[in-house]
Amino acid sequence: MFLNGIIVVDKPADWTSHDVVAKLRGALRGAARSGEGEAHISGGAAPGVARPSGKAPKVGHGGTLDPMATGVLPVFTGRATRAAEFAENAEKEYVAGVRLGVVTDTQDITGNTISVCEPDITAGDFAKAVRGFVGAQTQIPPMYSAIKINGKKLYEMARRGVDVPRTAREILISDIELLDGEKNEFTLRIVCSKGTYIRTLCHDIGAALGCGGAMSSLRRTRAGMFGISDAHTLDEVIGAISSGRGESVMIPVDAIFSGYPAVTLSITDARKCKNGAPCTDTGARDGVYRFYGPDGEFLMLGEAKAGNVRTLKSFFGVTANQIV
Repeated sequence: MFLNGIIVVDKPADWTSHDVVAKLRGALRGAARSGEGEAHISGGAAPGVARPSGKAPKVGHGGTLDPMATGVLPVFTGRATRAAEFAENAEKEYVAGVRLGVVTDTQDITGNTISVCEPDITAGDFAKAVRGFVGAQTQIPPMYSAIKINGKKLYEMARRGVDVPRTAREILISDIELLDGEKNEFTLRIVCSKGTYIRTLCHDIGAALGCGGAMSSLRRTRAGMFGISDAHTLDEVIGAISSGRGESVMIPVDAIFSGYPAVTLSITDARKCKNGAPCTDTGARDGVYRFYGPDGEFLMLGEAKAGNVRTLKSFFGVTANQIV
């Protein structure tokens, strides 16, 4: 069973994002070997049937979560992997626990403790400090991250006890809300841009209060347009795929572009699109659109300009003897 679409997984704790992708890839490969054929869920098109194959489609995710974190992890399969970058770049929302009075080498409570103290911080003090972190700012990524410097991952160097200078990155924290807490444990709702390290935010809040701080829990509640209500547990997803009901946990890839208007192409222009030729008779004004074939198949995200259309990302289905 080859599926083209988006699966929103509620990532369990102690799993890496890569672990989730590998698990789903294995499940899809197993379904393909069982001879269930191929289902395309690329946006409105009727499912197609292909010859059984032992190969699984491409699988990727739309934004890494730390192993201790849970929550929304969009996973893209087949041709839909071409849309993963749009989820990765989208705004994220988290619910994070902050433990004051402790500093660790990983900036969360899973790391080695560097210092501890008994903080004397009120909820009012904490809320005031947190408000100072709303808005555009720079953030220095933690050593325990997958960022590469000179071809080497920071976390690999950190495990060897090496600390290297890191360039501060521009981020945007749109909103922080104090949900609850007292003494040394507080819970925040955070809305932020791509590239924001919540661990580092918790560490920096603790530093601003003069007592240190570390992230004690993390749950992603939204990634772009996908929220917890869209998510399925890993067991639910594996069960659906194994029983031939993979479509029941899939979201069509065109859903991620729902903010753009739709244009249906003629048979001629749809053929041109699939052959890589420019479409010139769409009637669309200048702008970005979702383009569909006359049968409802989602073909591409494209930009119309001066009567011509150029492809930004193509998503049309492949023939039965092609590998996705």
